[in-house]
Amino acid sequence: MSTMELTKEGPVYVLTLANGADANTLTEDVVNEYNDVIDELEASTENAALIVTSNDPKFWCNGINLNWIIQQPHDYFPKFIQLLDELFLRFTLLPMPTVGCLTGHTYAGGAVLATTFDFRLMREDKGFFCFPEVDIKIPFSPLMYEILRLLPDHHALNELLLTGKRVGGTEALTMKIVSAVYPQEILFDKAMELATLLAKKDRKTYANIKRGLRQYLLKFAA
Repeated sequence: MSTMELTKEGPVYVLTLANGADANTLTEDVVNEYNDVIDELEASTENAALIVTSNDPKFWCNGINLNWIIQQPHDYFPKFIQLLDELFLRFTLLPMPTVGCLTGHTYAGGAVLATTFDFRLMREDKGFFCFPEVDIKIPFSPLMYEILRLLPDHHALNELLLTGKRVGGTEALTMKIVSAVYPQEILFDKAMELATLLAKKDRKTYANIKRGLRQYLLKFAA
């Protein structure tokens, strides 16, 4: 069963997460779906942008599906972390503008995924952004730490990672985790407005600048 849908509105690709019943959590099958989407995006050459949103008003992505992962063989977890690393790196270096439209809870691996995007817009009245790894006893990989450095306020990042604190939209904006917050009814429209503006940029130039800003991550792509 597909857990997401890729559509296109003018020059903007819209990836809608559609597995709210499982909080849009991450499994190997879900990672494979994401990679299929990235394959399609990378195969395109026109100027375009990507929005990643959710059709669930409560959950954007709650990270690894813990019920699923505990059912896997004991030695599977490192393999899955490697799969996540590869996915996060692909999104981080995706050669087009990316906008996260955070419609609800964005936790753990979901928060790392959101950090890979160029811009994040968040619902202001409901939903939390959180790195709970310190409490659920799941460490970050070396690559994930490098991706988290994309957040501009390292004091805020230090607080989030070491306390597991959850923050709503207004506080997330203050901590520079997101670029803007909006009421639910206009959140997607604002994300589309931003993505449409970014889609007018020359794709090759945008991708070159993006890789330059993130060149310290290129060592993981070798």
